[in-house]
Amino acid sequence: MTCSVIILNWNGLELLRRYLPSVVANTPEAEIIMADNGSSDNSIDIVRAEFPSVRIIRLEHNYGFAKGYNRAIEQVNSDYVVLLNSDVEVTEGWLTPLLAYMESHPEVAAVQPKIRSWRNKERFEHAGAAGGYLDRLGYPYCRGRVLDKVETDHGQYDTVADILWATGACMLIRRDVYVKEGGLDGRFFAHMEEIDLCWRLNCRGYKIACVPESVVYHLGGGMLNYENPKKTYLNFRNNLLMIYKNMPHFHGVMFLRFWLDYAAALKFFFTGKAKNAFAVLRARADYHYFRRHYYRPIRKENLAKAVISYPDTIKGYILFSK
Repeated sequence: MTCSVIILNWNGLELLRRYLPSVVANTPEAEIIMADNGSSDNSIDIVRAEFPSVRIIRLEHNYGFAKGYNRAIEQVNSDYVVLLNSDVEVTEGWLTPLLAYMESHPEVAAVQPKIRSWRNKERFEHAGAAGGYLDRLGYPYCRGRVLDKVETDHGQYDTVADILWATGACMLIRRDVYVKEGGLDGRFFAHMEEIDLCWRLNCRGYKIACVPESVVYHLGGGMLNYENPKKTYLNFRNNLLMIYKNMPHFHGVMFLRFWLDYAAALKFFFTGKAKNAFAVLRARADYHYFRRHYYRPIRKENLAKAVISYPDTIKGYILFSK
């Protein structure tokens, strides 16, 4: 059994210096790789000098999160790969329970640890928490986080659970499954790409799980803060594309999402966030363009390969939850 931990970097020297030492110190059982997405800072030189045990994969330019990982994983031969954000602090022994669970559960394609906030280490972190789900309108949520409400970790999710998606902040996945099933969607660039991949894997009969015995701490928003208009654009566009790609009967959902997305744009506008409002409108326009030009054959392929049309980890309506 071999494992590679891959940290994708783009001009993130400060984050590497802050968080990479914990990965090097606490991950003796794996190869550690920095895949550099065409950085213009001196990330490569500093990592080579200060962390000589770290393997460096140099990519020609910034491919984004999705295509960057696809290209890096092409150059790795390990049985397992970990997609690890550069703003994650890992703990002693963090990788061992993840690998052990995968080795004893061959039906599981990917797992994630419990993700706590680096800023407030008693609370869950927004992007992943204790494992991800989707509601029936395609909105992602987690054990420990629904919309913007994030829980304090009191051990309430300290059981292994089947989930719909494992966070790309820290995901351990079988390399052969990743490659066979197409990896991350490079057109997404960033945001929602891991949810799309895990939804696809669920539908093709694989399991995804959260193993909370493993704990890591995620800064979150390391490259783009949560109110950045580019993040808003990518989240809205990619969420719609993901629904179209994977949901068998999507017309009713898309009808409701039309009104909900425009309501979100109006809320942004009237709260002084006009750039975010226009980001939502552009996301919807580009969703239709991408769907028409790229995604019809991909949707057809996904539905044809599905052995489960609607995973039971898609449930409820979080907008209407108390």
